[in-house]
Amino acid sequence: MNQDYRVLLYYKYVDIENAEEFTQEHLAFCKELGLKGRILIATEGINGTVSGTVEQTDAYIAHMNANPLFADMIYKIDEAEGHAFKKMKVRFRPELVTLRLENDVDPNKTTGKHLKPKEFFEAMQQENTVVIDARNDYEFDLGHFRGSVRPDINTFKELPQWIKENKEKFEGKKILTYCTGGVRCEKFSGWLLDEGFEDVSQLDGGIVTYGKDPEVQGELWDGQCYVFDDRISVTVNQKEHVIVGRDHFSGEPCERYVNCANPECNKKILSSEVNEHRYLRSCSSECREHPRNRYIAEHGLSEEEVSERLEAIREEAQVN
Repeated sequence: MNQDYRVLLYYKYVDIENAEEFTQEHLAFCKELGLKGRILIATEGINGTVSGTVEQTDAYIAHMNANPLFADMIYKIDEAEGHAFKKMKVRFRPELVTLRLENDVDPNKTTGKHLKPKEFFEAMQQENTVVIDARNDYEFDLGHFRGSVRPDINTFKELPQWIKENKEKFEGKKILTYCTGGVRCEKFSGWLLDEGFEDVSQLDGGIVTYGKDPEVQGELWDGQCYVFDDRISVTVNQKEHVIVGRDHFSGEPCERYVNCANPECNKKILSSEVNEHRYLRSCSSECREHPRNRYIAEHGLSEEEVSERLEAIREEAQVN
């Protein structure tokens, strides 16, 4: 059944003159249309996710198609029941994806070979091949390609250093890399080539495109795909659903993310609704006892109630 709203995911590496001025104009245009979302603009291009009605998103695509810079930009389109964002933000950034390399990579000059979903599916199963997830650890923990490598990183800019520290695992291998929509892999795969890795390929269009492909139908993907909007996650594998996420507290299968209630931590943790309340939506005892714990404030818990619940958690831990 068709929904009334859609979510657009897109990017384009292209030189934008007066990018800061363009950012302000683009924000005004998006607000006028009634879109909501998050768009990053840099001198090197645009990367965005926006939500709106079918009419609003059609108007946005038509507007961008009329601009020679973005005429061939590709959109991944998801149907939705409503807006996937609360506000419309368009921000200027020094980089579309934060890598902060000494020698920056221009994906229009250096990038890994693009593989269509069927090609990527087949390549994953070839000998001497390693599949590297170019996303953050919490994204991987919710879902990933079967057998792929989980970089131990919290942010994308940590990925190059992590690769350097683990270089021996990848030398002489056929490297496949993937990310949500493709924008991170464009630069990461180019960086790998600059680092001397010779056989580097990337998933064209990212995980989102792979999940929609009528031929592979998301096969060999386990879990859900984390997305940076109010939906939190989307389904990829249309053939089977294997839950890989594990509850932070119990280790039980879980695909529900919450943010730690300690504002200074704010770590994303997988948690059932029961455990969210049992552990005050806090990833550790230190976070539970933090003076600005948001869960305690949101639920109006008294000092006595907090003390009782913390004591119960301590007793439970001793028993286990």
